[in-house]
Amino acid sequence: MSYLQKSLSTGEEVVAVFDRHWVTLLPVFGWAILVVTLPVAIYQYLQLRCLEQAVTNKRLVHKEGIISRRTAEMKLTAIETVDMDQSVMGRLLDYGHVRITGRGTSTVILRCVKDPIAVKRTIEGVLPTLP
Repeated sequence: MSYLQKSLSTGEEVVAVFDRHWVTLLPVFGWAILVVTLPVAIYQYLQLRCLEQAVTNKRLVHKEGIISRRTAEMKLTAIETVDMDQSVMGRLLDYGHVRITGRGTSTVILRCVKDPIAVKRTIEGVLPTLP
């Protein structure tokens, strides 16, 4: 029995009960989505902040990981090819993947780098010239 039913006085009747519109549930769903997606968004942000990709005068370095660490490094003298993949959206927004293949089966992929043509050109520019 509801409070309304319990609080009726003698001879008092309920004429109508007014329900809330479904729109009032939107904040509940909004908070539920925020609670679920906020940790995912924070994790993705931390992954991006902990990603390092660079080329030095001796090697190519790719490091990722928030707590654990995964690295891929390749000496410049071991690099055989530098390829670039860029989708239509990547061309419009100027991002793409650069794949560096070394001797044997080693490959390092720099994913979603800004200005992949400049990255490719930079890596090829520091490669040692063979006599």
